[in-house]
Amino acid sequence: MCRLSAALMPLVLAGCAATAPVPGPAGPVTAGGDDCAVIAAVARDHYNFNTTDNRPPPLWLDGAGSGWAPRCDWDRYGLRLPEIHDPARTPPSSQPLRWVQFKQPRYDGQGALIDSAIMHGPLAGSGIQCRVRSGFAGWTVSDCRLTWVN
Repeated sequence: MCRLSAALMPLVLAGCAATAPVPGPAGPVTAGGDDCAVIAAVARDHYNFNTTDNRPPPLWLDGAGSGWAPRCDWDRYGLRLPEIHDPARTPPSSQPLRWVQFKQPRYDGQGALIDSAIMHGPLAGSGIQCRVRSGFAGWTVSDCRLTWVN
C-alpha cells in the first residue's frame, strides 16, 4: 500500500483540482477544448449530418452574450458545415429559415450536457438536450431528450 506524506498531499490535491470542472455561469465548465468534439458528436450521432442524404443547415454556435465562440476545425471531425447562420440577418422570403444551433456544453462527472436546436422552416423545428460521454472512441452521444417542438 502506498502512503503519501502530509507535505505531499496538498500538491497531489492541487494536481487533481487543475483537471476538475470549474463552476461557471451556466454550470460546470472546463477549458479542456472539448467543445468542438462534443458538438461534432451530436451533429454526427443525433442529427446524422454528412450522410449523402442529410446535409447540415447553416450552423449557429450560440454563446448568448457570454463571449463563447469556439473556432473548430470541422474537417477534423468529418463534418462539412456549409455556412454559418447569422441570427441578426433575416433571410429573403425565397430562402427558408433553416439552421442548427448548439449552445456551450456543460461538463460534469458523467461527461457533458449540451442543448441544441434545429429549424427546418419558420414553423418547423425542435430542441434537444443530449448527454455526451467521452471514451475510447472519443465523444459519443448516449441519449438525447426533446425539450421543445415547433
